[in-house]
Amino acid sequence: MKVAVILPAAGLGTRMTKGAAEKAGTSRKQFMLLDGSPVLVHTVRKFAASERVGVIVVAVRGEDTGWVREMLAQEFESGRVRVVEGGNSRQESVENALRSLGPEYTLVAVHDAVRPFIDLETIHKVFDEAAETGAAIVAVPAVDTVKQVIRGTTHVRIRATLPREKLVMAQTPQVFRYDLLVRAFESARQDGFIGTDESSMVERLDVEVSVVPGSDRNIKITKPTDMELAHLFLREETRGAQS
Repeated sequence: MKVAVILPAAGLGTRMTKGAAEKAGTSRKQFMLLDGSPVLVHTVRKFAASERVGVIVVAVRGEDTGWVREMLAQEFESGRVRVVEGGNSRQESVENALRSLGPEYTLVAVHDAVRPFIDLETIHKVFDEAAETGAAIVAVPAVDTVKQVIRGTTHVRIRATLPREKLVMAQTPQVFRYDLLVRAFESARQDGFIGTDESSMVERLDVEVSVVPGSDRNIKITKPTDMELAHLFLREETRGAQS
């Protein structure tokens, strides 16, 4: 089983405050430094550590392709990590990366470039589940009460309280058979559908998607407080590796 991993990393980091961006040296969270290395590099390392991963495709903005390719080549073996030009949205970036792959890859995993704390055990569990069912994602149970609302011109009102035991919060990796993911993107493009994640596009094909338990540590770095937590998690990881 050969697995290809796609890391969409073309975002502009609009949720970071100006102060946090200046402190980190960039407004783009995927390039902010954790212990001297960009968040993106930490994420690539997690998948590079798996012998099941044949290739990692990083989708970045066009102006970043050159220096990101050089940066990754300094640490990762030639051909194992590729850099392609992304698009104006996550969906376009993932589709561009998917076009660079072929059917020799049984499974394709899509993972947020700014989730650097995914663990190898969970990676392999979701690979195994997708190999069996064709489609699987990592998710955690909803712990907060979720309200469905109606947005008016002046007020937002509650319409219903959703049953929490039936809800999960989607994370990544999201892993699919290569042919299934290609078909999902083709269908979305033809219908003009914009999905919030890859699973939402696959679900449109009436395909059941399995859920593998994730972790609260598998955070997505989107705001300044996430970087503070990331530094804490990295220190804990480093201590664990040294013990």
